[in-house]
Amino acid sequence: MSFRTEPPYIHGSTPKTAVVLVNLGTPDAPTTSAVRRYLKQFLSDPRVVEIPRAIWWFILHLIILPFRSGQSARKYASIWSNEGSPLKVHTEKQAKLLNGYLGERGHKVKVVYAMRYGQPALPDVLRQLKADGCERILFLPAYPQYSGTTTASIFDAVFSHYTQERNVPELRFIKHYHDHDAYIRALRKSVLAHWDMVGRPDKLVMSFHGVPKRTLTLGDPYHCECHKTARLLAKELELTPDQYMVTFQSRFGKAEWLQPYTAPTLQKLAKEGMGRVDVICPGFTSDCLETLEEIAMEARHDFMSAGGKDFNYIGCLNEDDAWIKAMAEITELHLIGWPTIVPPSLREEQEQQAHISREEARRLGADQ
Repeated sequence: MSFRTEPPYIHGSTPKTAVVLVNLGTPDAPTTSAVRRYLKQFLSDPRVVEIPRAIWWFILHLIILPFRSGQSARKYASIWSNEGSPLKVHTEKQAKLLNGYLGERGHKVKVVYAMRYGQPALPDVLRQLKADGCERILFLPAYPQYSGTTTASIFDAVFSHYTQERNVPELRFIKHYHDHDAYIRALRKSVLAHWDMVGRPDKLVMSFHGVPKRTLTLGDPYHCECHKTARLLAKELELTPDQYMVTFQSRFGKAEWLQPYTAPTLQKLAKEGMGRVDVICPGFTSDCLETLEEIAMEARHDFMSAGGKDFNYIGCLNEDDAWIKAMAEITELHLIGWPTIVPPSLREEQEQQAHISREEARRLGADQ
């Protein structure tokens, strides 16, 4: 095994601490070629598709990539903003705001973001952190609910990267925060703010990203964590069991996935005479293709075409203050024991820098 060349070691240098917010990823552009590159990387991950590699290679390269890339590119084009991919835009802003909040709380840390697939690539970000002298790194997945298909893939990528490093930094991983009080409160605030504007629906549908059903039977806790998030949010909203339900979206392939499926469920509700539904996607912390196109556009069409009267999509937490504060709480919990607190003598300068960082992030949001 060969190891990468390490940057020169500087005796007496102060080790730095970094927090890496890791999201799934996105194509570089809403074009067939860019989407093809992205899908190839994403769907080549054995964590994502548990099919024998030889069989899957032919399916992926001869069927999925040639035919699905163009279709997906058109969907991405429908939600692309002037700033770029919504998922990337929101994740970048979240990292900047989190950096500011942690700075205001007295922590001297460097907050950056990375993508598991696409850019900025996680290995590139880790190499830059090493060059910057970061010897303690905390990884914060953008997925509140743990799944082997998502969170574990981040862990794999990190461990794989450091198999080629001589000087491995101290690493910590946040596995999940599906039941963290601050996360649930942020969701509650988001829903209530929406209801304050438009009133309450006949039913609140909580749609989570789907995974194959076999992952549940093989021990993946994702299904249970989704339902716990839903129960806790419903409790905070004082909803009765008949006022909300959990569904799963983004089914792929012919195998059975976690049920009930979102689109058929919405059609069924409409046909049964339900006039209005609101849909929220608690498993996504940034709006993306799966929320803006699949739910806000396609699911709305499914519901309305089946006879529904009113459909509302409640957006992701994105840069909501309650969510950024929740991220800070979750991060602080996992920073315990690391020397990140700034001495009182330097606190004023740190707070000023943190304020500037937050203001820059907010200006980015205002310019969107």
